[in-house]
Amino acid sequence: MPAFTAPDGTELAYQVMGEGEPLLCLPGGPMRASAYLGDLGGLSSHRRLIVLDLRGTGASGIPADPATYRCDRQITDVEALRAHLGLERVDLLAHSAGGDLALLYAARYPRRVRTLTLVTARARALGVDFTEEHRREAAALRKAEPWFADANESYERIWAGSGTDDDWDAVAPFFYGRWDTAAQAHAASDVEQSNEVAAELYASPDAFDPVGARTVVAGWDARVLLIAGELDSGPLPRVAAAIAELFRAAETVVLPGAGHFPWLDDPRRFAETVNAFLDQGH
Repeated sequence: MPAFTAPDGTELAYQVMGEGEPLLCLPGGPMRASAYLGDLGGLSSHRRLIVLDLRGTGASGIPADPATYRCDRQITDVEALRAHLGLERVDLLAHSAGGDLALLYAARYPRRVRTLTLVTARARALGVDFTEEHRREAAALRKAEPWFADANESYERIWAGSGTDDDWDAVAPFFYGRWDTAAQAHAASDVEQSNEVAAELYASPDAFDPVGARTVVAGWDARVLLIAGELDSGPLPRVAAAIAELFRAAETVVLPGAGHFPWLDDPRRFAETVNAFLDQGH
């Protein structure tokens, strides 16, 4: 994998897939190796995907200072990658917890971002979080699923603060539109791909200045797309729509039958949706 050096000396790796206009992609997890993104449902057929392994994950190096796992400290990694690629402005895509890093980057370097695509993404950077009530609302949509009863009991234990690793494994089906063999294999790779120590530090409260970030994005002229899954709880489609209202120019697309990983649930529609959005600006 190609690599570059972050300002603090940490060696960071990234994947390049496909041909065409570059799309810089940030993974979620938080702090999960970017391999779980795959080629984003075939999006690499339309774009040259540049997919970063965040520090301490995948093929990237472990930093000397663990405090740099905090997402606001990783803004300089994204900027270093942009400079390394020689791009004046970037089309930026982020999934899940990667949304916070993308938003923090955009707030600090608004003129470096041409478009922002947030895929079932978190927005703590803008003061929006996903709650237990949101999880319950989405879970209720899955009552007819054969796995629902056991998974919902595990959710209750997690919310009560007594959840075990087995309970976290049991609730995995809630994050996928279909709990098929592909989804099960994808979920099974989560632990080995994730840096749990880094994940605990990633979203430290001190990383965020929601008032400042909202002020920047409210006047930002970049185009923004929020993709929500119909069955996802983070964010619920209506929460994604509320996040979109914080931007000057944003649109929300809800993918039917999709969960938190919509490129797995409906690869064709996902890739076509992102590509159509990006094509509007070229």
